[in-house]
Amino acid sequence: MALVLDEEQRMLKDAAREFLTANAPVAQLRALRDERDPLGYRPETWRAMVELGWSGVLVPEAQGGLDFGHVGMGQISEEAGRTLTASPLFATAVLGVSALVLAGTGAQRAALLPAIVAGELTLALAFDEGPRHDPNVVATRLRKSGSGWVLDGAKAFVPDGHSADCLLVSARIADSAQLALVLVERAAPGVTVERVVMADQRNSANVRFAGVAVASDAVLGGGEDAGAALSRLADIGNAHLAAELLGLAQEVFQRTVDYLNTRKQFGVLIGSYQGLQHRAAHLYSEIELLKSLVLKTLQALDAGSDEVPVLASLAKAKAGEVATLATNEAVQMHGGVGMTDELDIGFFMKRARVAEQLYGDHRYHLQRYASLCGY
Repeated sequence: MALVLDEEQRMLKDAAREFLTANAPVAQLRALRDERDPLGYRPETWRAMVELGWSGVLVPEAQGGLDFGHVGMGQISEEAGRTLTASPLFATAVLGVSALVLAGTGAQRAALLPAIVAGELTLALAFDEGPRHDPNVVATRLRKSGSGWVLDGAKAFVPDGHSADCLLVSARIADSAQLALVLVERAAPGVTVERVVMADQRNSANVRFAGVAVASDAVLGGGEDAGAALSRLADIGNAHLAAELLGLAQEVFQRTVDYLNTRKQFGVLIGSYQGLQHRAAHLYSEIELLKSLVLKTLQALDAGSDEVPVLASLAKAKAGEVATLATNEAVQMHGGVGMTDELDIGFFMKRARVAEQLYGDHRYHLQRYASLCGY
């Protein structure tokens, strides 16, 4: 498949850039930080996204969605990276929807997906349990109790976990190796949520479950093993994080080039110095390589390709590397002002570091890529 967007995908990308630039600039994230906003995002911005149909991009048409695929949603993720937009888009419209599509029963999809499309329900995937991503560590337990279940355990660094209406929790079924994905209301008895404001000012939460009663129909897939679905969810999350990091790197690169072409030193534009030109050219080539890799990964997700795990890890590893390079170079080429809070570059650097760590950093995915390739 050609590594180019079709006309509809380009139109969605252009519309997303126009909307986010006007309605969710970096200044909005700065204001959320300065105000210590308890929600962590602007509800009116999220409602506008819902009205644009973004909450339903990955939802099948049968449940009222657009069914526009991961390539389409990836363009929105990329543009959100350019403006550092804080919203439930990733947690709900990407991970939440994908979890229901992959693991939900027909009844669960029919009940929950239309509510997400309408903006009436937000979700958060409670997946990791430690300071670093490790899908093999699932100590949270789900045990049978009468006609239902009981959930005990803890999850760490749940994106938007403090504000989501419901949590999608991975757990191991007691006395078995089988994994389950469980829908739990955030306000349910026995659920304790601690908001964690990350370095990038985005929302995360540590969540504890102590004897939480779970109805039988709240277990996705009717109790079938959710291991494969959880693995694919991690790949989906990393593909869209890679798309976001791509957008972030592109925006930082553009801001840096603009600065090189306006800042004078000793009466000469600093962009005329060959050493800085070489560094900018190197970063440009890395970003172009990442563009192709991210698009290939999103296309593989839409096609249901067997290459998805390899491509997702490769894309996330490369995205973390490129975003780190872009933000480091931006600080250095801006000079002293690059270290000040007055300049937005610091916001991009902090987001790049947090997004890279989520669901596995550069080193984790390089090792996973090598293992999947048989090295």
